[in-house]
Amino acid sequence: MEAARESMAALVDAGLYDCAQTLGCFLVSSSPASSEAGMSMKVESLVLHGDALHGEKEFRRALSAYKQAMQYSKNIPRQATSNTRSSVTATGRSPSPNSSSLAPLNENEVKFKIALCYSALREHREALQEMEGIPSKARTLKMNLMLGKLYRISRNNRAAAVCYKECLRQCPYVFEAITALAEMGLSSKEFSLIFSQAPNRGGKAPGDSLDAQRWWNRYVEAQCCIASHDYKGGLDIYLDLMQRFPNNVHILLEIAKVEAIIGRNDEAIMNFEKARLIDPNIMTYMDEYAILLKSKSDYTKLNKLVHDMLHIDPARPETCLALAALWERKDERKALTYAEKSLRVDDRHITGYIMKGNLHLLLNRPDLAVTDFRGAQELRADLRSYQGLVRAYLALSKCKDALFTAREAMKVMHQSAKALKLVGDVHAISSSGREKARKFYESAIRLEPGFLGAALALADLHVAEGRNKDAVLLLERYLRQWADDSLHIKLAQVFAATNMLSDALSHYQSALRINPHNEAAKKGLERLEKQMKGVDPDAPEEDEENEADDVDGDQDDAELLHGNWKTSDDDGCLSLTAMIRYVRYV
Repeated sequence: MEAARESMAALVDAGLYDCAQTLGCFLVSSSPASSEAGMSMKVESLVLHGDALHGEKEFRRALSAYKQAMQYSKNIPRQATSNTRSSVTATGRSPSPNSSSLAPLNENEVKFKIALCYSALREHREALQEMEGIPSKARTLKMNLMLGKLYRISRNNRAAAVCYKECLRQCPYVFEAITALAEMGLSSKEFSLIFSQAPNRGGKAPGDSLDAQRWWNRYVEAQCCIASHDYKGGLDIYLDLMQRFPNNVHILLEIAKVEAIIGRNDEAIMNFEKARLIDPNIMTYMDEYAILLKSKSDYTKLNKLVHDMLHIDPARPETCLALAALWERKDERKALTYAEKSLRVDDRHITGYIMKGNLHLLLNRPDLAVTDFRGAQELRADLRSYQGLVRAYLALSKCKDALFTAREAMKVMHQSAKALKLVGDVHAISSSGREKARKFYESAIRLEPGFLGAALALADLHVAEGRNKDAVLLLERYLRQWADDSLHIKLAQVFAATNMLSDALSHYQSALRINPHNEAAKKGLERLEKQMKGVDPDAPEEDEENEADDVDGDQDDAELLHGNWKTSDDDGCLSLTAMIRYVRYV
């Protein structure tokens, strides 16, 4: 069986796991020789079988194989084990089946593999217990990284930081460790101290790596800025790095992600599109891009994006959330099922919690939304989770909780105009708090003059207090500097409320010229046209589309059967239904 065992090791190394696990069934079922060498071969066969099963994602079976290997190993005399320990390779297998002094296995490596199986099964406590059984001096880079993740999941940040720092001492370019430590509050100076303890690889003189040190330190500084909610500082550094590394997809995506968080939606969309031009198969943060396209009502682009993502990898959480963004307009409950699916795929995907919380708000379930936004905050608090929590608390009439959350956001994100506006939003709910709200909105505008959200909120406040002229003057002042569809819509609403219908019409039309997909402008224009005809815009309409729905469904099935695919259509969802059915069909 020695030749078969060598072949199985070659199959595993080649990634041919299906063949390897079938061969493993023969090896592990053969009767082991009573000699120490025979027992060692049995152990090695079990480890190889576990590797093959792990490669096939049969984690529970792999776990059983590894545990059997550990049990068999205990029956091998310790003297033989200690004499041959140095001959064991890092894979957990003995170096040569023909050796007369075979080591049973590398126990630390097999414990690590057991932990990987537990982690894949989301049994994190058991995984942590296995990893803690590996002596700290025996832990490799991947072991320290794994242990850091598990400590962080168990909310033991101090122990997680120790593991991540050890990763960086072994290799300073472990991006995951950089991000995690930055989120835990490590400063750029502390990072520099850790990097100085890393080994000088290749024996190069310090001057040879000076350029690398410069850009790497800048990248780490950007991570620290963003983790501490200094988004402007982080963006400035990323833009500087783009000069050094043009067309860097990773930096482009990081820039776009931060721009999406702080509300620079147009810039974020532009950078996401640049990243897709460079790498059309990129999936990272594409759910964020989908959400932005949905916010712009650009369902043609959103439909095309979802089509591409389904083709690249339909099982990714980003794909599930892109589907949720597309379905939100037509069927909020179906959108919610996709958001929930994204979290079943990856229960630490923050955007999934944000999307799920926003959908629960739309479905008038603010109690569930609170749980969702809190889940996002437990992983990493950012502006959107604070905004969602405030909205949910206000919907539950828990004004004190909303104010506490908004103030916490202001403390965490000092010098943030968005956080100031959030506090203002809470005060604006009651007539007695409007004066405080006005001060917060004005402070946000002084801090960030281009922050349209604060200007729109201040205009709403003026209208609520009967100062329509002040609202118009404010919005017109902003329009002279920023040609934005949201400003035109707000002006149109103010004019329509004061019966200046021709002015309202002009601004709705201007909004649609800027963004032809803007749903708010379309609905506002429909409402305005009814007003101009003397029809009550709030009067209910008869449902005339029941039969049309069935016709659309039949047409959709016909398209699927005849392979007549479209990447976009009038409403952006018809061809998506065909795509989903196609994916299920194949």
